[in-house]
Amino acid sequence: MPRKNTRNTKGRIISAAWKLFYEQGYEETTVEDIVFESETSKGSFYHYFDGKDALLGTLANVFDEKYEQLMQVMDPALDAMEKLAYLNHELFAMIDGGVSMDLLARLLSTQLLARGEKHLLDRNRTYFKLLRRIIAEGQQAGQLRTDRTVNDIVKAYALWERALLYDWCLCGGEYSLVAYTDSVTPMFLESYRTDR
Repeated sequence: MPRKNTRNTKGRIISAAWKLFYEQGYEETTVEDIVFESETSKGSFYHYFDGKDALLGTLANVFDEKYEQLMQVMDPALDAMEKLAYLNHELFAMIDGGVSMDLLARLLSTQLLARGEKHLLDRNRTYFKLLRRIIAEGQQAGQLRTDRTVNDIVKAYALWERALLYDWCLCGGEYSLVAYTDSVTPMFLESYRTDR
């Protein structure tokens, strides 16, 4: 039981931080604001995080929470390609509408500079587990090519999504992330479709 409370405390801190980062900006949000919003204590905050900057790496947790929600509502009748396109569209819609480009750029830069844990590459994330399941099922159903391993396709897909996010940040958000991904991701995914 204490483990669940521990997870809830850390989760509340992460959720509160990202809510505040979105509403008032990263620079304007203080540790005190996060503690107040999460209804925790400074001791709890510093038990889990060295400071506000340490929360930047937790955006991957926010993304995984979104994937967990999407798994509950995704139509199981969709084929593997449609599921991947759906997940891509929904996550990028969340980013386009709710994650500032400044925060996303900070996340990407922290991952580039990190010497230790790189949250975006953690293969135990919900994201990677879900991709592996969809791709394995797609291969078993004859929808996706089998001359590449599940892990090869997962890696390529994750790299594709990171490249889209990086380019969007690099271009200063001068285009709609959702509209762009909706137009190019299906072309990328076609390269993994089984020849029929």
